[in-house]
Amino acid sequence: MMSQRKKRLTTSQIIMLGFAGMILLGTVLLMLPVSSRSREITSFPDALFTATSAVCVTGLVLHDTAGYWSAFGQAVLLALIQIGGMGVVTVASAITIVSGKKITLMQRSTIQEAISAPQVGGIVRLTGFIIRTTLIIELAGAALMAPVFYRDFGLRGLWMALFHSVSAFCNAGFDLMGAEAPFSSLTVYRTSPLVNVTVMLLIVTGGIGFVTWDDIRVNRWHLRRYRMQSKVILFTTAVLLAVPAVYFYAVELGGFHGGERVLAALFQSVTARTAGFNTADLTAFTQAGQFLLIGLMLIGGSPGSTAGGMKTTTAAVLAANAWAVFRRDEQAHCFGRRIGDDAVRNAATIFLMYIVLFFTGGLIISLAEDLPIAACLFETASAIGTVGLSLGLTPGLGRLSQLVLIALMFFGRVGGLTIIFAALSGTRGSAARLPQEKITVG
Repeated sequence: MMSQRKKRLTTSQIIMLGFAGMILLGTVLLMLPVSSRSREITSFPDALFTATSAVCVTGLVLHDTAGYWSAFGQAVLLALIQIGGMGVVTVASAITIVSGKKITLMQRSTIQEAISAPQVGGIVRLTGFIIRTTLIIELAGAALMAPVFYRDFGLRGLWMALFHSVSAFCNAGFDLMGAEAPFSSLTVYRTSPLVNVTVMLLIVTGGIGFVTWDDIRVNRWHLRRYRMQSKVILFTTAVLLAVPAVYFYAVELGGFHGGERVLAALFQSVTARTAGFNTADLTAFTQAGQFLLIGLMLIGGSPGSTAGGMKTTTAAVLAANAWAVFRRDEQAHCFGRRIGDDAVRNAATIFLMYIVLFFTGGLIISLAEDLPIAACLFETASAIGTVGLSLGLTPGLGRLSQLVLIALMFFGRVGGLTIIFAALSGTRGSAARLPQEKITVG
């Protein structure tokens, strides 16, 4: 009976239940007395919020990570971040491969959807490549930062280097800098080129997506051979890094000077889309600057990556479709290829869902907490984009507002369409075509 029930689960349901199960397991582990420094049991709501933030690689926290959680609790958080960043299905499949068991066709299909691979063929090889590359990159990032952290924290600095490397690569934004000052993120290292550049490279590498890695590995510098999706991701990522960085440098970072200002501008541009670290005081930004951060957080990273958000490809497809409408072209196109109508419909649907949930969450929190709507929208954008940047509101929110952020974090990491398809798996569209009638828009 149980096997029959498993067979009826769709790939979307498996992905959603996998994330939900990992969050509940993390919640139980974080509630244990050994997980907190005080050796007291952490309340279920606080543990649930933290576990959701870790598995959904967000970085919003109710307690300072270094100050509240013990070494065991921090290790649990790191494991949740790693599994959530790579994807629950990917990690489970890797364990199956290592154990020598065969991957069934259903499992291959699930992996394909989880990492946004273009086809089922070669999915096991791609999974192995993802696991190996992830470990190599994270260890390299830890090795680069280790001298700086060892200098400042002794042997504990080695653990901190590994923790921040995994957190950065998985675009999680969790940090252990509470040892210097609670909720300070990486502001203490704002003048360190090594830490800044390493963290930025880890964030970007984790955020461009596993399939894009594979394209780079196979085709290297032959950009013409890349899939259209990889080209779109790389181009859109470059634009979203460069343009905001110029704005931050020119407008928001007057207190920084010289190379430090360049580093800060680049860092805020990189981290705003998915990572959640910061080296500048975001509360000191103008409202225009905070609005730009909100836009970057909503876009997020790329499909099949460690990042959340509505995704760079969604923004690119909507922009390409708008350009096609301006030019009166029948179909959107990009890099010499047509974009399918289904991709445009999906992009429009995802955009609408994110905007509705983003505003609804902000309104609920604003009403429940009697806080300015602009600040609340910043927190909800951070949650649904799985970013982790905050204006300092999250630790003081009530239970209702925390539940709103938990729902938004889960939605942002698992994916809107995945959740909808999982919920509506039993419905099928009708093959009948209704009469068409013109409707005027705009």
